[in-house]
Amino acid sequence: MIKKTYIINNLDCASCALKIEEKIAALKEVENVTLTYTTKQLKVTAPNPDALLPVINRIANTIESGVTIGEYTKKTTTPQLHKNRPLFLFISIFILILTSELTDTSDTLPVLILFIIGYLLLGGKVLLTAGKNILKGQIFDENFLMSLATIGAFIVGDYAEAVGVMLFYRFGEWVEEKAVERSRNQIMSVIDLRPEVVNLMSHDSIQVIAAEKAVIGDILLVKPGERIPLDGIVVNGESRIDTSPITGEPVPVKVGINSPVTSGCVNTSGLLYMKVEKPLAESMVSRILDSVENAAASKPKIDKFITRFSRIYTPIVVAIAVLTAIIPSLITGNWNEWIYTALTFLVISCPCALVLSIPLAYFAGIGAGSKRGILFKGGASMETLAGVKNIVMDKTGTITKGNFVVQKIVSVSPYTENEILAFAATCEKTSTHPIGISIIRAAKHENIAYPSPISMEEISGNGIKASLPKLNILCGNQKLMLSQNVDITSYHTDNQGTEVLVAVNGILAGYLFLDDTIKEEAISAISRIKKLNLHTIMLTGDTKESALNVANKVGIEKVFAKLLPDEKQQKLLEIRKTNGAVMFVGDGINDAPVLAGADVGAAMGSGADAAIEAADVVFMTSDLNAIPESIAIASATAKIATQNIIFALVTKLLIIILGLFGFASMWLAVFADTGVAIICLLNSIRLLYQEKKYTM
Repeated sequence: MIKKTYIINNLDCASCALKIEEKIAALKEVENVTLTYTTKQLKVTAPNPDALLPVINRIANTIESGVTIGEYTKKTTTPQLHKNRPLFLFISIFILILTSELTDTSDTLPVLILFIIGYLLLGGKVLLTAGKNILKGQIFDENFLMSLATIGAFIVGDYAEAVGVMLFYRFGEWVEEKAVERSRNQIMSVIDLRPEVVNLMSHDSIQVIAAEKAVIGDILLVKPGERIPLDGIVVNGESRIDTSPITGEPVPVKVGINSPVTSGCVNTSGLLYMKVEKPLAESMVSRILDSVENAAASKPKIDKFITRFSRIYTPIVVAIAVLTAIIPSLITGNWNEWIYTALTFLVISCPCALVLSIPLAYFAGIGAGSKRGILFKGGASMETLAGVKNIVMDKTGTITKGNFVVQKIVSVSPYTENEILAFAATCEKTSTHPIGISIIRAAKHENIAYPSPISMEEISGNGIKASLPKLNILCGNQKLMLSQNVDITSYHTDNQGTEVLVAVNGILAGYLFLDDTIKEEAISAISRIKKLNLHTIMLTGDTKESALNVANKVGIEKVFAKLLPDEKQQKLLEIRKTNGAVMFVGDGINDAPVLAGADVGAAMGSGADAAIEAADVVFMTSDLNAIPESIAIASATAKIATQNIIFALVTKLLIIILGLFGFASMWLAVFADTGVAIICLLNSIRLLYQEKKYTM
């Protein structure tokens, strides 16, 4: 199966997007399909998606005429929308309606002719689209309902109201389009930091090439004020880097030779020459963009509920309208009054306010998070995050900085402390784990030579086995030693640091103690989490003494130590069963299974790629304060979505009741449709404009 992304243009009806998605999903060749109205992207999984394009185009056009589906390119993530409808037309017709009402000339022939002309100018496209859709069997769409309601108003003699309703509808549609376009563009401008070109150094000259043509090993020049184009490492020059576009961290970071630099960050001062380590498709800027685009396509449960609800809502309201037009009219004989009331119900029946505002609320929440260095990978994870009861954290690299320092080396054999350190460094030579890196750093600091192993085997959660000529080395925890039948009776500890035992040829040679540094923000972040009435728990593979020491300092309630990855996962399931939904925060490769198994998995952006890949949320700042802030954003988003549902349904129900008692006009009906949609849209996107930090 092939998954392909397409861009869909000229689609300006959210409920139509649902119908198009359903029709495409019904194709036997299609395994999966997602049409995201907020990003105008269509993702199709099929044996040959391109071969289905003609069929998909036909389906889309049976739902909404003029829709085109084309190839998605990374150059353009935001599709071109319809040209703005002329504002002067709205103003002119509004003045006409106002003048006719104030001068009581709405029934005169000249004014009636002007009304008809204005109506056709405003509603010509609506009438034409409704006619085409009726021929295609698509009756209950907003074009048909609006056409029927306004033509009905003409028939019963309410000319000004018919034109005014169409004016309000088209103006509201225009405002909706502008609001969605602006919010989409704002979010994309924040997350789409990909460069179009880069400055390639070639034989002491600068050659400007397309960013996607840069390959690993190329040397690029980054001038002051320019963004770091791709992920790489500095080979010459010094500067300060503004990492806030990626991490949200406002303090610039100093970089020099051998400093890693991340694409999307801004070079604030000196000239930098950097070597490309990842091509554009794999660099951070592309990963962030892909993450947010995929997040927009991941629908929360509330969105799926609204999708199902909208399928039955419109037919029910239309049925009520038909019964209202016929039954009271047969009883009272007042056909004009009850037909007019029925027409108001038809206008109310379009579910666009719900269908559009709910996904837009989550899209805005995703955008608000990305502005603060928090990448949500979907509306579903945001929805779940709003209801978590437990925050479970790894220790190393999450609560602590992961910059271990060798504090003490103890020899229990003829080998010296330096030799024990060399044996440990040999085992950790290719390690990316913070403990391994710290051991290598300590060996280099002492100018201790350590040979490369002939062979090496990593035993997950326990340590490493390495072979040298005539020597077999074990480097790890007590479990590793016991599993390899190493006698550790000579090992004694009163230290609260992390332990690393070293054995040579099956005999314990000595052990090292390393200590980590707690992150500065840990205490305040844990305090904020506890104020949300959430349980704080630590799961770690470290010693119980070390884990308790850290937990007591930062205020974590429960600690489970010396756990292997599978034991962490089992403990997580126990916590969920006892206390409810769990958010797990980690950063190591061994955290990937736990991250995937949690209700919400969150990874520190400084962590391993496997952990970031498995997570539902990524904290680019690697700051613990991102935990309560992400929960606050998720909760605010969920509240806004709920507000939109309640406001839209209550308003529509109220106007239906008022209509049954003869108090609702078509103006109110249009407000219940277009007006409510606009209010819900504005409510949804306010998350983007909240500059202060989110608090609960």
